[in-house]
Amino acid sequence: MRVLLSGYYGFGNLGDEALLEVIVDRIGRRFPGVEVEVLSQTPGATQAAFGVAATPRWEWRRVREAIARADVVVSGGGGLLQNATSTRSLVYYTAVLREAIAAKRKAMIFAQSIGPLDVWGRFLVRRFCRGVARATVRDERSRELLHALLPKTEIERTADPVFLYDAADEAIDLSAEGLGPESGRYAVVSVRKASGARDVVPLLRRAVDRLSERHGIRVAFLPLGGSPDAEISTDVIRLCKSAPVLLPACPLARAAAAIRGAHVVLGMRLHALILAARYAVPFLALAYDPKVAALCEDLRYPLAPLWKADGPHLADTDVDDLVDALVERRDELGAHLRARVDVVRASAERNFDVLGELLRE
Repeated sequence: MRVLLSGYYGFGNLGDEALLEVIVDRIGRRFPGVEVEVLSQTPGATQAAFGVAATPRWEWRRVREAIARADVVVSGGGGLLQNATSTRSLVYYTAVLREAIAAKRKAMIFAQSIGPLDVWGRFLVRRFCRGVARATVRDERSRELLHALLPKTEIERTADPVFLYDAADEAIDLSAEGLGPESGRYAVVSVRKASGARDVVPLLRRAVDRLSERHGIRVAFLPLGGSPDAEISTDVIRLCKSAPVLLPACPLARAAAAIRGAHVVLGMRLHALILAARYAVPFLALAYDPKVAALCEDLRYPLAPLWKADGPHLADTDVDDLVDALVERRDELGAHLRARVDVVRASAERNFDVLGELLRE
């Protein structure tokens, strides 16, 4: 049997590459003999990295051929069905599902966050995704929205597959990045560009300087999304009174190891926060998107976000108080994450249970 994966793969975004790594690994473990094919921006790199067949995602003739070869077409994981970032991308992902349904292939929305969707976006999902066999979503808000658009599709709330990421449990020497055992406590910051996030740069500058000057914690910026993340990280670094560093681009395993070894994390990228939770590293979230706020809710995380797109602007003293709480309550917050993440990991496995049910039908 053959599974075709459609997602934001092959673009060098380490969060999405972590998703792909976990999905391919779990399918291999749980469904021996099932072949995996991926629609990728860089199919040669995807094939070499993951040992799967890969097809150029924008060559529509070859995409149709890949769909025809598949027994199940999987859309996800990630935040694909939204048009806050781009309506063009939403048209693409829904068109893949529509083609699969028209070709009478089983289609599944897999471990996604749904939305934000405007009127046009809701129309696209309702019209193009009608006939999807099953769906799993990462939060309750997404379940409710997708149910309103696809009332006949069976939808389950699960969790992000990256909670199952295990590869970074191996020992990795980070001395070259200045994060070896001799370097002392450090914080990892993962920031990204986002619309309406003008307050993030000065707010992060305040938080980074507080970590350094009040708590003696070195700060390293980790650009999970490549050069755009490095650019906004540099904007913050230039404003800081302290001396944070920008880590070089690195493979997923090294990035995960850097997060695992951190004293604390400040995270805007969803998968930086998921990896922090996976390794029980206390964090402060910057909720640029509802999926980040939903993650904090699912984890029942005790600390409020450092920044929220639809929230009030925090005063300097509020930023200081949150950073102080993060450091001073580190042991308590780590224990909370360790207790909660086992439940969430079980929910993440459920995505593959549902895929297995489709494969067996």
